[in-house]
Amino acid sequence: MKLTVLIFYSFLISAICEQSKDSIGEIIAKGQMPNVIRDKSGTLHIVYGTGDSIMYLTSSDGAKKFSNPVLISKIRGLAASHTRGPQIAVNQNELVLTACNDLGDIFSFVMSQSGNWLATGRVNDVDTVAKENLMSLSSEGSNTYAVWLDLRDGQNKIFGARSSDGGRTWSKNKMIYTSPGKTVCECCKPSVAVDGSKLYIMFRNSIDGNRDMYLIRSDDYGNSFGAAQKLGMGSWALNGCPMDGGGIVVNNGIPQTVWNRKSVIYAAEPGKEEKEIGKGRNCTIESVNGKNIYAWVENGEIVVLKPGGVKLNLGKGLQPALKAVDSNTVICIWENEKQIHRALVGI
Repeated sequence: MKLTVLIFYSFLISAICEQSKDSIGEIIAKGQMPNVIRDKSGTLHIVYGTGDSIMYLTSSDGAKKFSNPVLISKIRGLAASHTRGPQIAVNQNELVLTACNDLGDIFSFVMSQSGNWLATGRVNDVDTVAKENLMSLSSEGSNTYAVWLDLRDGQNKIFGARSSDGGRTWSKNKMIYTSPGKTVCECCKPSVAVDGSKLYIMFRNSIDGNRDMYLIRSDDYGNSFGAAQKLGMGSWALNGCPMDGGGIVVNNGIPQTVWNRKSVIYAAEPGKEEKEIGKGRNCTIESVNGKNIYAWVENGEIVVLKPGGVKLNLGKGLQPALKAVDSNTVICIWENEKQIHRALVGI
């Protein structure tokens, strides 16, 4: 009997300690569409939009406290709603940021060694072609890559550009994918993940009435791309756009994807059957020490699915983003009523 009681209390203490790793719900700023990255020193960098202003704040203590927001720049007609917003990445030395205006131009900024943000020009080499304002950014080492939906020929295609100097200059824009259905899905944000010389781009396609997720890969820093590969075995026949692009990370060299089909959240690796992990939309993914953690919106609430299947409700909101704080913790940030929230989640 005493042994049974001891085991029970040991289990209870363990559960309490596990729960104490989670810190739910704190407003850190006013704004919309937050995006987060972590640099090599462990500092977290968050960007977001408010009106025409691109704002920035940091945390160097594991997301316990954040700096006061700093204005990076003002862009007339800044896109910062409905999955559209500033994107941030970190290369080997500096931070790179891209932001789009409602005309369809993508502008880039870098943080110099002195800590000042510098405008470095425009990413798109033809005027106002990113009219959907849907873009993503990723970086590793000296390789930074931006992807977006491009309308320069009248139909949405996947275009991209590379910077090999930390976002100061951008390559000639490259047409990465043209759908045989004439257009990719018009309002779903593409995703990009850089892994050394490899590059993975995920997007929602539009072929024969189906709005399915596809993955395309480059092995040479984005100079050339292979064939687009459909993700998952099922299809979504839909006469419209779900405005839901999913998320991608690379885990030990293998791309891990998460996306919504018919309001069901699926996780999938290329060439493998998708696995249902929940119900909702606006999903994202992070990988820590080989373990995947997911977040999405379910009935207006932000939920996180930990490794091992533990599900955590963080409160009302939309558009969650995840980033590892350390080997045991991730930060989840999201928007609710034009305020930026954060929570720490133990893995």
